Amino acid sequence: MALKLREPEPVSVEMIVQALQSYHAQADVQPIREAYEFSAKAHAGQKRESGEPFLQHPLQVARVIVGLKLDVPSIVAGLLHDTLEDTEAPKAEIERRFGKEVADLVDGVTKIGKIQFRTREEKQAENFRKMLLSMSEDIRVILIKLADRLHNMRTLHYLPEEKQKRIAQETLDIYAPLANRLGIGWMRTELEDLCFRYLKPEVYNNLAKTVAQRQEVREKYIQEITRVIQTSLAEYGFKGQVLGRSKHLFGVYQKMERQGIPFEEVYDLAAVRIITDTKMNCYAILGMIHSLWRPVPGRFKDYIGVPRSNGYQSLHTTIVGPKGHHVEVQIRTEEMHNVAEEGIAAHWRYKEKGQIDQKTDRVFGWLRQLVEWQQDLADNRQFMDSVKMDLFPDVIYVFTPKGDVKELAKGACPIDFAYSVHTEVGYHCVGAKVNGKLVPLRTLLKSGDSVEITTSPNQTPSKDWLKWVRTARAKTKIKHWIKTEERIRSLDVGEKLLDRALHRHNLSPTEAFKPERMALLTQVFGLATPEDLLVAIGYGRITTEQVIRALQPADALKEGLADQPIRKIGIRPPGVQIKGIGDLLVHLSKCCNPVPGDPIIGFVTRGRGLSVHTVDCPNIDELDYDKDRIVDVNWDAKDTTPYSVKITVLTVDRPGMLASVSAAITSSKTNISHADITTSEDKRAALNFVVEILNAGHLEKVLKSVEAVDGVVQAKRVRPG
Repeated sequence: MALKLREPEPVSVEMIVQALQSYHAQADVQPIREAYEFSAKAHAGQKRESGEPFLQHPLQVARVIVGLKLDVPSIVAGLLHDTLEDTEAPKAEIERRFGKEVADLVDGVTKIGKIQFRTREEKQAENFRKMLLSMSEDIRVILIKLADRLHNMRTLHYLPEEKQKRIAQETLDIYAPLANRLGIGWMRTELEDLCFRYLKPEVYNNLAKTVAQRQEVREKYIQEITRVIQTSLAEYGFKGQVLGRSKHLFGVYQKMERQGIPFEEVYDLAAVRIITDTKMNCYAILGMIHSLWRPVPGRFKDYIGVPRSNGYQSLHTTIVGPKGHHVEVQIRTEEMHNVAEEGIAAHWRYKEKGQIDQKTDRVFGWLRQLVEWQQDLADNRQFMDSVKMDLFPDVIYVFTPKGDVKELAKGACPIDFAYSVHTEVGYHCVGAKVNGKLVPLRTLLKSGDSVEITTSPNQTPSKDWLKWVRTARAKTKIKHWIKTEERIRSLDVGEKLLDRALHRHNLSPTEAFKPERMALLTQVFGLATPEDLLVAIGYGRITTEQVIRALQPADALKEGLADQPIRKIGIRPPGVQIKGIGDLLVHLSKCCNPVPGDPIIGFVTRGRGLSVHTVDCPNIDELDYDKDRIVDVNWDAKDTTPYSVKITVLTVDRPGMLASVSAAITSSKTNISHADITTSEDKRAALNFVVEILNAGHLEKVLKSVEAVDGVVQAKRVRPG
């Protein structure tokens, strides 16, 4: 179904100038007119997919920027933001004409268009890394980027459907949560509704139609409540403006999905906002509201006493209004309202290099954490997972012993809290008190908990911590610590192993460890430094025998021993192939028991060789901390070795079932090496078998044959643990 959207009205440079002067009367507007002329010349002849001149895009972006009440350099950068990417205009020319500040802003916003990445996920991650680094230097970069994305979303209907969905998903994953984190409420809701439109068009249109049909009734209802509140405010002598509003469509859809309810059961579609003069009156008006209507238990939130991390402050309560309908009421001051609508833009201070005041800098400390994580995480998938985890604000608020508030992800434990205080506190966390009582480190924290951490210089992070922590910061720091420690230990082990091997072959360690010889060896094995070579030996990725052979006459070196073809490993299991690794001990991991046909990866372990796991093994997250030890492996298609797999068959409990199921298994040319049976009081039986199969396809055939037996309820593969 085609989506009909209202086109953004055309914008002129004079409209931008007038909007700027409405909040900054003494602003120098000449750079804006010059930027407009420069952009018009740079984009001359270019058209958008809609057919309109490309120049309208930077003008529309500039209009969003003045709507955020930003400064002149931001507006100028908005007008120029596509000139580096889409035209021949060099950065030096922009810097010469408009100054370094504007040139840096434009460069920060420019997409990475010329770098080739292997996957779309990597390109997205690299774009976001660059954006984070630019944000950390000047927060205006992301505000301009958000303005750019907003106009692109408003005109997305001109693009092919595949691009619409890709851009909408990226916007919902990254840009809408960013707008929320930056506190720009109106932009977040518009982006979410636009994304909803393209990602689920039928659901969106049906919901929009249903909401529109009830719009008149809902507006009358909101007006009725608003009149009662206005009358009561005047009666009690409170200053206050009362605004009624309807919840945005994506918010309604999320509630329906989250609670599994139809539209008819979403009661709090109506919302009322009261804007008053003082913080004290916010609480007084809350009491007045609760005297007029009964509050819904558990639905009161005090974001004034405990603000959100993006600076948002307001009192939230839900009341049972006339006719029994739920209505959300928000109470805040004018200043709080400005922050809620404009976010960081409301905190703006005209300072050098786009800096913001100290209070706001503390509020947006999460940005520095994101920048810190991107430096620690080389893997793009981990990085994007960490970013998304932090951007979606499903949070709790806990207190330090001094009463400071810490915002943590829901499901966080004391270890997460320790890392939020300081990295070193996290590293050496040995115990925790919650509300004065000693608790295990894996205890789930709740909003309002007071947490005290005990540390010890002898304590270091454990791999088990990765099973308990929830926050991206804690996960990143723990993995970084483990990887660093593993590398240090592997370096020491590798050096000792190579030294022993050299003595065993009557070769001189002094000669072998000479810089020029080690440099040549690292080149042979495709590594960056001699240290990497020793670490690889310590990990077990390279054997000392390979190194000894490479240290033989020069003709051996020329053969490039590191570039071995894929070869079958001579030690069990025989059906696994590994590229570029010599005779390692290889074993199938017992935690997931892979069989041929399962997607697999290998993980190098010291002393135990290479363990092979399925890609969906529950322990993979624990192995993710060190990508250097992950090895590409695959199954040998020619392998005919049988593999033992446990299956369980749920049946009705009647005579002959064991014989019938056993016959179905053997009819699939499958040997049964073990069988047992258990029965229950509800006339059901569980038949457990260990069968020998060739691959996953063979196993699937066995299970289908068993499920075809009369009386069998279910047959499935059993994973260890």
